[in-house]
Amino acid sequence: MSHFLDRLSFFKKTVDTFSDGHGIVTNEDRSWEDGYRKRWQHDKIVRSTHGVNCTGSCSWKIYVKGGIVTWETQQTDYPRTRPDLPNHEPRGCARGASYSWYLYSGARVKYPMVRGRLLKLWRQARAALPPVAAWASIVEDAGKRKSYTAIRGHGGLVRATWDEVNEIIAAANAYTVKTHGPDRVIGFSPIPAMSMVSYAAGSRYLSLLGGVCMSFYDWYCDLPPASPQTWGEQTDVPESADWYNAGFIIVWGSNVPQTRTPDAHFYTEVRYKGTKSAVV
Repeated sequence: MSHFLDRLSFFKKTVDTFSDGHGIVTNEDRSWEDGYRKRWQHDKIVRSTHGVNCTGSCSWKIYVKGGIVTWETQQTDYPRTRPDLPNHEPRGCARGASYSWYLYSGARVKYPMVRGRLLKLWRQARAALPPVAAWASIVEDAGKRKSYTAIRGHGGLVRATWDEVNEIIAAANAYTVKTHGPDRVIGFSPIPAMSMVSYAAGSRYLSLLGGVCMSFYDWYCDLPPASPQTWGEQTDVPESADWYNAGFIIVWGSNVPQTRTPDAHFYTEVRYKGTKSAVV
């Protein structure tokens, strides 16, 4: 029976009852329920993690249907810590659970974008000059340089090809090395725990070039100063499970449930042992 006819016979759809009239049996169309069933259908489950920039690297089950992520759940196969410590799992947070939204978001940048004025100057220069010379003709001309640097923050980005932007980057690096020296090329690399491949690629490139590889803390401007100032090392600290062994914890400039969501339970649980904490 069609949904339309179902609505017309809404008050006559009951054909039987059960449980002393507390339940009814109907003959209405229920094909609309398939939409909810299909929402959770999947072809396979793969293991992955999320680059939400917290370094948690939580293990997740990714449910895939037709090559598209449909939903995600936390993995629960982490190894046991030890009898006197809480388990690590379940690890994960709302940011990870909704990460597939970022994959298919219309706001996601999927292609290289270049400021339109710079790209126009570059294409004009490349029509007559090799890459490094083309870049020099732009940055050594005060008028051309100001035309695209003075409007930073105003948008005006246009889509370009990977080959084109890679050539611009290479030409700019080569020009800087040739004109000012390799130590004038400064770069940032992602947190190793977020992406070892990206971290290794960026740091190796700068090292081989003779450039300066800045810390990822310089990128985020969030270096915890107490650790290096006290111990002389840059946050060379134990894992979060070791919080459970502490008798006194100082939380300085951090909202642990938000910034260390998968590990926050160790901080909460150790307080039941009598551990004192101070928040600055």
